[in-house]
Order: sequence, then structure tokens, then C-alpha cells
Amino acid sequence: MLPPRTGTMAAHADVLVVGGGPAGLGAALGAAAAGARVVLAERYGFLGGNATVSLVMPLMSFHTQRQSPPPPGDDSRLMPTDHGPGDPVVAGVLQELLARLVAVGGAVAPSQETGYTVPFDPEAYKLVMLDLLDDAGVEFLFHALASGVAVEDGVPGVVFETKSGPLVVQAAIVVDCTGDGDVAAAAGAPFEVGREEDGLVQPMTLMFRMVEFERPEFAAYVRENPDQWRGVHGLWDLVAKATEARELELPREDILFFATPHEGEISVNTTRVGGVLATDVWDLSFAEWQTHRQMRQIAEFLRRYVPGFARAYVAQSGVSVGVRETRRIVGEYQLTAEDVLSARKFPDVIARGSYPIDIHNPKGTGTVLQKLPPGEAYDIPLRCLMPQGIDWLLVAGRCMSGTHEAHSSYRVTPIAMATGQAAGVCAALGARAGTPPKRLDVEAVQRELIRQGANLGDLGRGEAGASGR
Repeated sequence: MLPPRTGTMAAHADVLVVGGGPAGLGAALGAAAAGARVVLAERYGFLGGNATVSLVMPLMSFHTQRQSPPPPGDDSRLMPTDHGPGDPVVAGVLQELLARLVAVGGAVAPSQETGYTVPFDPEAYKLVMLDLLDDAGVEFLFHALASGVAVEDGVPGVVFETKSGPLVVQAAIVVDCTGDGDVAAAAGAPFEVGREEDGLVQPMTLMFRMVEFERPEFAAYVRENPDQWRGVHGLWDLVAKATEARELELPREDILFFATPHEGEISVNTTRVGGVLATDVWDLSFAEWQTHRQMRQIAEFLRRYVPGFARAYVAQSGVSVGVRETRRIVGEYQLTAEDVLSARKFPDVIARGSYPIDIHNPKGTGTVLQKLPPGEAYDIPLRCLMPQGIDWLLVAGRCMSGTHEAHSSYRVTPIAMATGQAAGVCAALGARAGTPPKRLDVEAVQRELIRQGANLGDLGRGEAGASGR
């Protein structure tokens, strides 16, 4: 039994955002633009979440997909990642972030050449996020790990572990953007973990950047060996050869690359460890150990077997292993795979998505990909951000309410940022009105999101009746 301890009251805000990743950025800027005093707390010493902590790059496509495939043999920017773009379905804070990143040379704007992903520089990403918070007047606290909640006289607060001892930040409304749903779980919100049949979650991946990569030499190899390359995946025969020679031992069957804004650099997304859960410190430690050893094997394999990598070396790995899935907070509505794949529309839409169902096998090799119909996007209802049984809390990002299958679509950065912006707006309006977010008029939230430039589909174009809402 640990003795009782005293925490220092650090701040009181209208809206407290916990987590400075994509969802946290969206929430903080959405709340600030709606007139709230906002405090953002982040466990690391910089912003960006998985995008910078774990080098999860590039930003995946946030566009609908068209019918026809790309021209055969198109290997520009390491080949497009999909069958090409339709229309963007995420705007708002994401649009502002991308404009600033591109302006400073920190990202490549989405286009046919990039496969409509967004290659970015993680160091530029950190700085641009900081500038956005400064410009919006958001107060922030770094090196602050959320460890519990403290509700005093009806006022909610979150306890943070810091080098200055435990600190408490109180707020009218709290937005949990931790990815793992740490605040919601500590507050007693119901949650689910993993797939229904066995509770397993998607595997973790340590991403890393290699430099002194010779792109023209690699592109020539791709052109000469089209059977070895599809989208950003490939090198199956070389992987098989190295595996047979016992020089490579991976649970993944191929190599997955992504371009960055720098000609001589490439991002590698190939390590994989399953059967582990990132809310368990022992599992998390094992995942770090395992994926770092896989990274060493992969780098050596690339240098030895793959044209363009003879002089390449690992310049940076993620500060932390990348986590795809942990807790999914049970909200007033759970988004389902059917909602995603049928491009379902909701009257309380607050964000949209078009990324496919994308499930990395929790037990080993293989990835399930299921795309939406061409030209379509699905709605995310406000109810997915509202945990059951707690009035002062909203969730956003990958811990929002949905099934294991639906989560594999909405977990990506652009959608997380959109749900974060919606949660921030809802929190700000609730704080201003002195009412729980669940009692707000959803149309007020939608109007403010549209004012901030968010994409709500037909609703944002004044055509709500045309979509069957």
C-alpha cells in the first residue's frame, strides 16, 4: 500500500487536452478557435504523437478513391500507394498543418506522384505544431504523464506525473487524446481491447529512417523487376532468399517503404511484433527489444541484397515503438466495419474518413485491406466521442468508440486530427454553456466545425437532405 500524497494545483482551464499527437492538436486548436482557454499536456518533450515519437510517416491518404488504377510501371516517389485520388474528406486543422509544412519545405503536398499520401519531415512537424499552438494561444505542459483523475467538488481534474512531483490540471471539460484512452479508463469509462474472438490487437512496429539511399538505382531495380513491387510493398523474392539463408527472420512477408521529402532518405515500416499490448509495461518493453533487433536485421538485409542501399544506414528510429491499437472507449455509439465499408452517413456527423479497413495480422504475416466504394467516404458521429457514463469527458483519435475492424480505418493521422478538432469544439461549447457535451445541440457543434473549415460532406455544403440524413 502506497502512502497518500499531495499534488500541486497547476492550472484551471475551460478545456484540458491530454496528449499532443494529431488528435490532441486538432482538439486544442478546435477548442481555442471556439473561444476556450485551453491547456494541452504531453508526456514527451515535443509534439506530434506517433507521427514524431514513433516516426509514423507519411500521413496516409485522406481522399476518396477513384475507379481506375495508376499507369503500370509508375515508380515515382516509390510508386503510388493506391489507385489514385478522388476528393479530400478531411480539412480544417489538417489543412492548416499541411499548408504550413509545405511552406517550410517540411512536407510534400499530396498528389498523384505521392500516391496522395503526405511525406513529411518529423522535425519540421514538431516545430510547425508548436507554432500553431503558439498562434492559437494554447498553453501547454510537456514531460507530463497522465496517471489518474481527481474530481473535487464536482470539478474534474487530471493528475500528471512530472519532475516537479504530481500536478493537477482542472478543467470544465477534458479531452482524452492519449491514444490509449488512459484518462477515460482511469475515470471508469467502459472500454474494449482487441478483436472479438480472442482479444488480440494489431501488432506494434518500430519505424526507422535510412539515409544515403540511392533513389535512382532503386527505381531502376523496380522498373526491371515489376513482379517484385506493388505500391509501397515488395521485395518478396529477396526477402525469401535472405530468410532461406537465415540472414533475415521476420514475421512480415515483405518490405514496406515510404518516401520522405528528402531525396536520399527513406522511411521503413517493416518490423512487427504481435501478441503484445502497449498498456502492459512488460509487453511494451519486450516489443522495444524485439523490434530493435528486427531493425538491425532489416538494415543489413537492405544493404546486402537491395540495389540503392549499399551505403545506406539507419539515421533514426522511433523514440518509442509504434502502437496501432490498445483500448477503444465504449461511447454512445460504436462505429462498425459495416458503417465504414458502406460509407454510412449520420445526422450527427462531425468528421469523415475514407481510409480502408487495414488490419495487420495480430498473429504474424499478412494484412487485410478492404476499401470503400469508389468516390465514397463514411461519417463519424459525435456520439463516438462521448464515453458512456461520464459527462465531463470526450475522447478522440484511435481510442474513440468503435469495433476492432472499424478502428483499423479511423486510427490514421488525418482522421484522428479531424475527430480531435470535433472533440475540441464540442468541449469548448460545453464549457461556455456550462453543460455536459452530451446535452449540446449537435447542430451548434457542426456549425462551428464548418466555420473552422472542417469537411462534413453534404452537410457542410448545405445539402443535408441530399445525403439521406
